[in-house]
Amino acid sequence: MPTYAVTGASGQLGRLAVQDLLARGVPAEVIGIVRTRGKVADLAGRGVEIREADYTSPRDLGAALNGVQRLLLISSSQAGQRVAHHQNVIQAARTAGATRIVYTSMLNAEHTTNPLASEHRDSERALQEAGVPFTLLRNGWYTENYTDQLGQYLQQGEIIGAASRGRISATRQDYAAAAATALLKDDKPKSTDELGGPAFDLHELAQIITEVTGMPVTYTDLPVDEYAQRLEQSGLEEANAHFVAALDASIVHGDLETTSQDLEQLLGHPATRLIDAVRAASLTGGQRTRKKPLR
Repeated sequence: MPTYAVTGASGQLGRLAVQDLLARGVPAEVIGIVRTRGKVADLAGRGVEIREADYTSPRDLGAALNGVQRLLLISSSQAGQRVAHHQNVIQAARTAGATRIVYTSMLNAEHTTNPLASEHRDSERALQEAGVPFTLLRNGWYTENYTDQLGQYLQQGEIIGAASRGRISATRQDYAAAAATALLKDDKPKSTDELGGPAFDLHELAQIITEVTGMPVTYTDLPVDEYAQRLEQSGLEEANAHFVAALDASIVHGDLETTSQDLEQLLGHPATRLIDAVRAASLTGGQRTRKKPLR
Protein backbone atom coordinates (compact mmCIF):
# COMPACT_ATOMS: atom_id res chain seq x y z
CA MET A 1 0.00 0.00 0.00
CA PRO A 2 1.40 3.43 -0.87
CA THR A 3 1.98 5.95 1.87
CA TYR A 4 0.22 9.25 1.21
CA ALA A 5 1.14 12.65 2.60
CA VAL A 6 -0.50 16.07 2.46
CA THR A 7 1.47 19.23 3.15
CA GLY A 8 -0.31 22.18 4.74
CA ALA A 9 -2.70 19.74 6.42
CA SER A 10 -3.74 22.34 8.99
CA GLY A 11 -4.83 24.81 6.29
CA GLN A 12 -8.27 25.03 4.76
CA LEU A 13 -7.57 23.11 1.53
CA GLY A 14 -5.12 20.63 3.03
CA ARG A 15 -7.42 19.76 5.93
CA LEU A 16 -10.32 19.14 3.55
CA ALA A 17 -8.13 16.90 1.39
CA VAL A 18 -7.06 14.85 4.41
CA GLN A 19 -10.67 14.54 5.55
CA ASP A 20 -11.65 13.35 2.10
CA LEU A 21 -8.91 10.71 2.16
CA LEU A 22 -10.16 9.55 5.56
CA ALA A 23 -13.68 9.28 4.20
CA ARG A 24 -12.31 6.94 1.54
CA GLY A 25 -10.93 4.62 4.20
CA VAL A 26 -7.16 5.14 4.00
CA PRO A 27 -6.30 6.65 7.44
CA ALA A 28 -3.53 4.15 8.18
CA GLU A 29 -1.56 5.39 5.19
CA VAL A 30 -2.15 9.16 5.49
CA ILE A 31 0.47 11.54 6.84
CA GLY A 32 -0.38 15.15 7.56
CA ILE A 33 2.55 17.57 7.37
CA VAL A 34 2.08 20.75 9.38
CA ARG A 35 4.05 23.51 11.04
CA THR A 36 2.14 23.27 14.32
CA ARG A 37 1.03 19.86 15.57
CA GLY A 38 -1.53 21.25 18.00
CA LYS A 39 -3.70 22.59 15.17
CA VAL A 40 -4.52 19.10 13.90
CA ALA A 41 -5.18 17.16 17.09
CA ASP A 42 -8.55 16.17 15.62
CA LEU A 43 -6.90 14.58 12.57
CA ALA A 44 -4.38 12.76 14.75
CA GLY A 45 -7.30 11.42 16.76
CA ARG A 46 -8.71 9.93 13.58
CA GLY A 47 -5.55 7.98 12.77
CA VAL A 48 -3.57 10.46 10.70
CA GLU A 49 0.15 10.42 11.39
CA ILE A 50 1.23 14.02 12.02
CA ARG A 51 4.74 15.16 11.14
CA GLU A 52 6.04 18.68 11.70
CA ALA A 53 7.96 20.52 8.99
CA ASP A 54 8.16 24.00 7.54
CA TYR A 55 8.47 24.77 3.83
CA THR A 56 11.55 26.82 4.67
CA SER A 57 13.45 23.90 6.24
CA PRO A 58 14.84 21.27 3.82
CA ARG A 59 16.11 19.22 6.75
CA ASP A 60 12.71 19.02 8.44
CA LEU A 61 11.03 18.30 5.15
CA GLY A 62 13.42 15.45 4.48
CA ALA A 63 12.49 13.81 7.76
CA ALA A 64 8.77 14.48 7.30
CA LEU A 65 8.68 12.96 3.83
CA ASN A 66 10.68 9.86 4.71
CA GLY A 67 8.85 6.83 3.31
CA VAL A 68 6.23 8.88 1.47
CA GLN A 69 5.35 7.57 -1.97
CA ARG A 70 2.54 9.92 -3.02
CA LEU A 71 2.56 13.55 -1.99
CA LEU A 72 -0.09 16.23 -2.25
CA LEU A 73 1.82 19.50 -2.26
CA ILE A 74 -0.55 22.26 -1.22
CA SER A 75 0.89 25.51 -2.55
CA SER A 76 2.48 27.83 -0.02
CA SER A 77 0.43 30.79 1.15
CA GLN A 78 3.42 33.15 1.28
CA ALA A 79 3.49 35.23 -1.89
CA GLY A 80 7.02 35.95 -3.04
CA GLN A 81 8.36 32.86 -1.28
CA ARG A 82 6.35 30.13 -2.98
CA VAL A 83 8.92 28.98 -5.52
CA ALA A 84 11.67 28.48 -2.92
CA HIS A 85 9.20 26.74 -0.61
CA HIS A 86 7.98 24.41 -3.32
CA GLN A 87 11.50 23.61 -4.52
CA ASN A 88 12.38 22.57 -0.96
CA VAL A 89 9.41 20.20 -0.83
CA ILE A 90 9.98 18.80 -4.31
CA GLN A 91 13.65 18.08 -3.63
CA ALA A 92 12.86 16.43 -0.30
CA ALA A 93 10.16 14.29 -1.90
CA ARG A 94 12.50 13.28 -4.71
CA THR A 95 15.23 12.31 -2.23
CA ALA A 96 12.68 10.33 -0.22
CA GLY A 97 11.79 8.34 -3.34
CA ALA A 98 8.31 9.73 -3.96
CA THR A 99 6.58 8.11 -6.93
CA ARG A 100 4.18 11.01 -7.61
CA ILE A 101 3.76 14.63 -6.55
CA VAL A 102 0.35 16.26 -6.94
CA TYR A 103 0.67 20.05 -6.93
CA THR A 104 -2.11 22.63 -6.53
CA SER A 105 -1.30 25.18 -9.20
CA MET A 106 -3.43 27.90 -10.84
CA LEU A 107 -6.01 27.69 -13.59
CA ASN A 108 -4.71 28.65 -17.04
CA ALA A 109 -1.24 29.04 -15.51
CA GLU A 110 0.53 29.12 -18.86
CA HIS A 111 -1.14 32.30 -20.11
CA THR A 112 -3.08 33.94 -17.28
CA THR A 113 -2.49 37.59 -16.36
CA ASN A 114 -3.25 36.83 -12.71
CA PRO A 115 -0.47 38.36 -10.58
CA LEU A 116 -0.22 35.16 -8.55
CA ALA A 117 0.53 33.00 -11.57
CA SER A 118 4.26 33.51 -12.14
CA GLU A 119 5.17 31.64 -8.96
CA HIS A 120 2.94 28.75 -9.98
CA ARG A 121 4.54 28.63 -13.44
CA ASP A 122 8.00 28.54 -11.88
CA SER A 123 6.88 25.82 -9.46
CA GLU A 124 5.51 23.76 -12.33
CA ARG A 125 8.88 24.15 -14.05
CA ALA A 126 10.62 22.90 -10.91
CA LEU A 127 8.45 19.80 -11.00
CA GLN A 128 9.25 19.25 -14.66
CA GLU A 129 12.96 19.42 -13.88
CA ALA A 130 12.80 17.16 -10.82
CA GLY A 131 12.12 14.03 -12.83
CA VAL A 132 9.40 12.75 -10.47
CA PRO A 133 6.02 11.80 -11.97
CA PHE A 134 3.56 14.58 -11.21
CA THR A 135 0.02 15.82 -11.54
CA LEU A 136 -0.69 19.52 -11.91
CA LEU A 137 -4.06 20.50 -10.49
CA ARG A 138 -4.66 23.96 -11.89
CA ASN A 139 -7.30 25.24 -9.52
CA GLY A 140 -9.54 28.17 -10.26
CA TRP A 141 -10.76 30.73 -7.74
CA TYR A 142 -12.45 29.50 -4.59
CA THR A 143 -16.13 30.36 -4.41
CA GLU A 144 -15.48 30.78 -0.70
CA ASN A 145 -13.39 33.87 -1.47
CA TYR A 146 -16.83 35.45 -1.85
CA THR A 147 -19.25 33.36 0.19
CA ASP A 148 -17.05 33.77 3.28
CA GLN A 149 -17.91 37.47 3.04
CA LEU A 150 -21.64 36.86 2.98
CA GLY A 151 -22.23 38.64 6.29
CA GLN A 152 -20.50 41.75 4.99
CA TYR A 153 -22.45 41.70 1.73
CA LEU A 154 -25.75 41.43 3.59
CA GLN A 155 -24.82 44.20 5.98
CA GLN A 156 -23.84 46.56 3.17
CA GLY A 157 -26.36 45.37 0.60
CA GLU A 158 -23.62 45.51 -1.98
CA ILE A 159 -20.70 43.64 -3.50
CA ILE A 160 -17.99 45.92 -4.85
CA GLY A 161 -15.38 44.82 -7.36
CA ALA A 162 -13.76 45.38 -10.73
CA ALA A 163 -14.42 41.96 -12.29
CA SER A 164 -17.14 43.16 -14.70
CA ARG A 165 -18.67 40.05 -16.33
CA GLY A 166 -15.60 37.92 -15.71
CA ARG A 167 -16.47 34.48 -14.39
CA ILE A 168 -15.24 32.41 -11.45
CA SER A 169 -15.59 28.89 -9.97
CA ALA A 170 -15.56 26.49 -7.92
CA THR A 171 -15.66 25.52 -4.21
CA ARG A 172 -12.68 24.66 -2.06
CA GLN A 173 -14.39 21.43 -1.05
CA ASP A 174 -14.58 20.33 -4.69
CA TYR A 175 -10.91 21.15 -5.27
CA ALA A 176 -9.96 19.18 -2.15
CA ALA A 177 -11.96 16.14 -3.26
CA ALA A 178 -10.38 16.34 -6.72
CA ALA A 179 -6.94 16.51 -5.13
CA ALA A 180 -7.65 13.40 -3.06
CA THR A 181 -8.71 11.52 -6.20
CA ALA A 182 -5.61 12.63 -8.08
CA LEU A 183 -3.41 11.51 -5.20
CA LEU A 184 -4.95 8.05 -5.12
CA LYS A 185 -5.19 7.25 -8.81
CA ASP A 186 -2.60 5.94 -11.20
CA ASP A 187 -1.93 8.33 -14.05
CA LYS A 188 0.50 9.01 -16.84
CA PRO A 189 3.93 10.32 -15.71
CA LYS A 190 3.02 13.95 -16.42
CA SER A 191 -0.59 15.00 -16.07
CA THR A 192 -2.29 18.42 -16.07
CA ASP A 193 -5.88 19.07 -15.07
CA GLU A 194 -7.54 22.45 -15.63
CA LEU A 195 -10.13 22.66 -12.87
CA GLY A 196 -13.26 24.74 -12.64
CA GLY A 197 -16.96 24.27 -12.04
CA PRO A 198 -20.11 26.03 -13.26
CA ALA A 199 -18.87 29.58 -13.78
CA PHE A 200 -20.60 32.69 -12.41
CA ASP A 201 -19.95 36.40 -12.40
CA LEU A 202 -20.43 38.78 -9.47
CA HIS A 203 -23.73 40.11 -10.82
CA GLU A 204 -25.03 36.53 -10.66
CA LEU A 205 -23.54 36.09 -7.20
CA ALA A 206 -25.50 39.12 -5.97
CA GLN A 207 -28.69 37.76 -7.52
CA ILE A 208 -28.24 34.35 -5.91
CA ILE A 209 -27.52 35.89 -2.50
CA THR A 210 -30.71 37.93 -2.80
CA GLU A 211 -32.66 34.82 -3.78
CA VAL A 212 -31.29 32.64 -0.99
CA THR A 213 -31.42 35.15 1.86
CA GLY A 214 -34.36 37.31 0.84
CA MET A 215 -32.19 40.38 1.44
CA PRO A 216 -31.38 42.63 -1.53
CA VAL A 217 -27.72 42.63 -2.57
CA THR A 218 -26.38 44.26 -5.74
CA TYR A 219 -23.02 44.19 -7.47
CA THR A 220 -21.28 47.49 -8.22
CA ASP A 221 -18.54 47.25 -10.83
CA LEU A 222 -15.79 49.89 -10.65
CA PRO A 223 -12.76 50.76 -12.76
CA VAL A 224 -9.70 48.95 -11.43
CA ASP A 225 -8.03 52.09 -10.04
CA GLU A 226 -11.21 53.25 -8.34
CA TYR A 227 -11.70 49.80 -6.82
CA ALA A 228 -8.16 49.92 -5.43
CA GLN A 229 -8.93 53.31 -3.87
CA ARG A 230 -12.09 51.94 -2.27
CA LEU A 231 -10.13 49.03 -0.83
CA GLU A 232 -7.61 51.45 0.66
CA GLN A 233 -10.44 53.45 2.19
CA SER A 234 -11.74 50.25 3.78
CA GLY A 235 -8.40 49.65 5.48
CA LEU A 236 -6.19 47.72 3.07
CA GLU A 237 -2.61 48.86 2.63
CA GLU A 238 -1.95 50.47 -0.76
CA ALA A 239 0.09 47.59 -2.19
CA ASN A 240 -2.46 44.99 -1.13
CA ALA A 241 -5.33 47.09 -2.46
CA HIS A 242 -3.75 47.33 -5.92
CA PHE A 243 -2.91 43.63 -5.82
CA VAL A 244 -6.54 42.66 -5.08
CA ALA A 245 -7.74 45.01 -7.82
CA ALA A 246 -5.30 43.38 -10.25
CA LEU A 247 -6.83 40.02 -9.41
CA ASP A 248 -10.21 41.32 -10.51
CA ALA A 249 -8.65 42.68 -13.69
CA SER A 250 -7.44 39.18 -14.51
CA ILE A 251 -10.96 37.85 -13.96
CA VAL A 252 -12.21 40.31 -16.58
CA HIS A 253 -9.79 38.71 -19.04
CA GLY A 254 -11.37 35.31 -18.43
CA ASP A 255 -8.29 33.98 -16.65
CA LEU A 256 -10.28 32.17 -13.96
CA GLU A 257 -12.82 30.45 -16.21
CA THR A 258 -12.49 27.17 -18.07
CA THR A 259 -14.66 24.91 -20.22
CA SER A 260 -12.61 21.90 -19.11
CA GLN A 261 -14.54 19.01 -17.58
CA ASP A 262 -11.50 17.80 -15.62
CA LEU A 263 -12.99 18.75 -12.25
CA GLU A 264 -16.21 16.81 -12.76
CA GLN A 265 -14.25 13.84 -14.06
CA LEU A 266 -12.10 13.77 -10.93
CA LEU A 267 -15.11 14.26 -8.67
CA GLY A 268 -17.22 11.66 -10.44
CA HIS A 269 -20.24 13.96 -10.17
CA PRO A 270 -21.21 17.55 -11.05
CA ALA A 271 -19.34 20.31 -9.27
CA THR A 272 -21.12 22.30 -6.55
CA ARG A 273 -23.56 24.89 -7.86
CA LEU A 274 -23.25 28.49 -6.74
CA ILE A 275 -26.72 28.45 -5.18
CA ASP A 276 -25.75 25.49 -3.01
CA ALA A 277 -22.52 27.19 -1.93
CA VAL A 278 -24.43 30.33 -0.96
CA ARG A 279 -27.03 28.28 0.93
CA ALA A 280 -24.27 26.56 2.88
CA ALA A 281 -22.64 29.89 3.70
CA SER A 282 -25.95 31.36 4.83
CA LEU A 283 -26.38 28.49 7.29
CA THR A 284 -22.91 28.98 8.77
CA GLY A 285 -23.10 32.78 8.67
CA GLY A 286 -20.02 33.72 6.62
CA GLN A 287 -18.52 36.74 8.34
CA ARG A 288 -15.03 37.04 6.94
CA THR A 289 -13.92 40.41 5.63
CA ARG A 290 -11.41 40.26 2.80
CA LYS A 291 -8.09 41.77 3.82
CA LYS A 292 -5.93 39.81 1.39
CA PRO A 293 -6.34 37.26 -1.39
CA LEU A 294 -7.49 33.93 0.01
CA ARG A 295 -5.63 31.76 -2.48
